[in-house]
Amino acid sequence: MRIGVFSMICLGALAGCATPLRRPAPPTVINEAAPPGFPPTVRLVTTDLRGFARWAPPFFAGIRRAAGGGPVDVLALSGGGSEGAFGAGALVGMTEAHDRPRFELVTGVSAGALIAPFAFLGSRWDPELEAAFTADHRRLLSHPAWWRVVSRLVFPLGQRHRDALFDMVDHYVTPALITAVAHASERGRRLIIATTDLDSEETVLWDMGAIAEQGGEAARALFRNVLVASASVPGVFPPVLIRVHEGRRAYEEMHVDGSVTTPVFALPLVAGLRPQELPALRGGEVYMIVNSQIARIPSTTPVSTLEMLTRSFSASMTYKTREAILGTINLTRSLGMRFRLTDIPADFPVVNIVDFSPKFMRSLFDYGERCAASGRLWLTPEQSIKRNQVLTRRSSGGATSCPGARVGASPGPAAAR
Repeated sequence: MRIGVFSMICLGALAGCATPLRRPAPPTVINEAAPPGFPPTVRLVTTDLRGFARWAPPFFAGIRRAAGGGPVDVLALSGGGSEGAFGAGALVGMTEAHDRPRFELVTGVSAGALIAPFAFLGSRWDPELEAAFTADHRRLLSHPAWWRVVSRLVFPLGQRHRDALFDMVDHYVTPALITAVAHASERGRRLIIATTDLDSEETVLWDMGAIAEQGGEAARALFRNVLVASASVPGVFPPVLIRVHEGRRAYEEMHVDGSVTTPVFALPLVAGLRPQELPALRGGEVYMIVNSQIARIPSTTPVSTLEMLTRSFSASMTYKTREAILGTINLTRSLGMRFRLTDIPADFPVVNIVDFSPKFMRSLFDYGERCAASGRLWLTPEQSIKRNQVLTRRSSGGATSCPGARVGASPGPAAAR
């Protein structure tokens, strides 16, 4: 007992000694701070109404220009950890079905943020997308849960040169990718990634095309760091410190997983308050890929504190995702847009969102690819609810059918209104 107490005291002392110093955060939520060498317009706090009013005209004018006067296609990619393999496979399957739009706007959060650049650049980047989500990523969580907790206590900012998530993202964010994103952005298309600023407890939206257009290693480094931050689940991966300047003052912001505050989004939170800025989207389509299950088949919760905490977190994220979907439905209806949704069915055998084994990720990738290639990926929100209600009333068993299979064919444009 005494040894245990002594060990805890030593651990606490070590954690305190190891806590690194950092620059202070900006003192206000809404400000003009920006990473060195970049204009403040490369990002937007999602509750900044005045900033959105300035940001929106050129943003949506570019999207309309990119659409060539036709309807705008928007792709929203949610978080989901290793379940992001579903969305990656779905995009590859859409390519195979010759049913993949050239999206004028792509948004991503967490795992969706890692998919988003490849989705944005189109089917020519499918090999890189598949490799990123089917490779053996078990090194991301190569230590047991207790060790990761201890590691975060002792090294709260991690040891960046040894962080597997950083290394993985750095490998795929090549100069060629940055150049391709910059060229697409110059033509008006938009790639937006969400992070959570822990200092202000707000969602920050990053214009990745505007970052890429700056060019050079500074653009590649910031682009990579934003993607890493968006996917950095607190307590599992270290946060990312991003240096910013406002005038002559230097600050540092701590950014983590975007899904802490925003599990999925098509537009900034304040967009609904300024509908006059959104006419460029009228008549377009929103495709939302939810890289998770938004309904669960019930099972008895073990009497375990860890299990109860895990399930409580899961329930919270499930309801936050449903609320985000509902908000998107309301916004698209007000703009006369079509809304298409897909998510992982409740009966798909998911153990946990941090199962980065090649077997699980390949099975989920292949499932998403198969469903999209056969034209059975998309549902209306009503169809999704009906399907999940049926699935949650029975036990899982046998092969999981594609999302559209239980309620008929994939919805056409009229049905998705």
